[in-house]
Amino acid sequence: MKKIICLWSCPRNNSTALMYSFNSREDTQVYDEPLYAHYLHKSGAKHPGRQESLDSQEINGNNVINEIILKPSKQITFHKLMTHFLIDIDKAFLLKVTNVLFIRNPEEIINSYHKVIPFPTIDDIGIKMQYDLYHELEKKQKKVILIDSKELLMNPKNILIKLCKEIKIPFDQSMLSWQKGPKKEDGVWAKYWYKKTHQSSGFKAYNQKKIILKGSNIELAKNAAKYYNFLYSKALKN
Repeated sequence: MKKIICLWSCPRNNSTALMYSFNSREDTQVYDEPLYAHYLHKSGAKHPGRQESLDSQEINGNNVINEIILKPSKQITFHKLMTHFLIDIDKAFLLKVTNVLFIRNPEEIINSYHKVIPFPTIDDIGIKMQYDLYHELEKKQKKVILIDSKELLMNPKNILIKLCKEIKIPFDQSMLSWQKGPKKEDGVWAKYWYKKTHQSSGFKAYNQKKIILKGSNIELAKNAAKYYNFLYSKALKN
């Protein structure tokens, strides 16, 4: 069996771009959030295109794991996922795949998220869930690879080379670019979330923005910092 890669991202990150990066490889098949309908069904979350998304996928997460994620393949498989999808689900499969945590500075997540939800919670921004997942797998002596959004955008080639080395697959130069526009691998929700990424043909350069948080978002950022700082200390660096 070839490598099965599960990318566990936080919200408001560059996970779609990273999926397109792996999609550029001839030896890799990508899957766009195969556990999304399971999450919507279990959580009741009111996301744009909710019913359309539920109708497009299997809603039983354990079936998804067995029939899609763990399905034998002659290719490398890359599954773009979010940590909060792991609700009411048997996590034993995590010991059979290569797990990559994709983190981002919580101040940047909050700054982006508040445009959709003015005052997000610690669960909304995902960083504590990533922290918990890291320790859960560590206790089971299962290796976790960590990459950080800023580090990736500052030098995509360098981080991708290191990521591929950790995964134990060869780096492919094609991972640095892709064609603009939608991809056949996109989930039906792409029209609601992927507009900016569809306009791209590669990783955008990192842009250090001045962030001014207000109200409860200030305390949220302080609370999230301890989780992020720990995970960042374990992440691949330039």
